[in-house]
Amino acid sequence: MATSNNRTAEQVRLDIEAERDRLAASVDDLRDGVGSMASLKGKLPAATAAAFGVGFVVAGGVGATMRLLMRRGREGKTKAKFGPFSLVDRD
Repeated sequence: MATSNNRTAEQVRLDIEAERDRLAASVDDLRDGVGSMASLKGKLPAATAAAFGVGFVVAGGVGATMRLLMRRGREGKTKAKFGPFSLVDRD
């Protein structure tokens, strides 16, 4: 018996079986991927901290922090201060 697109019932059965096999292979691949993600889950906090540290260093955070902390001793003597502004004597 032929269907409307000129395929026999046997051809349709073979297509369905082939699709079933492809779906089974895809499900197996997905299960393998989920298993590998579970093993990475425990390492996520360490990886996040490392990525944050690398980003901080690349962005110049260490230099900026040291400049902020150490500049008070190099600036000289403050004569007057008004809010965030200050008059410094740098002999």
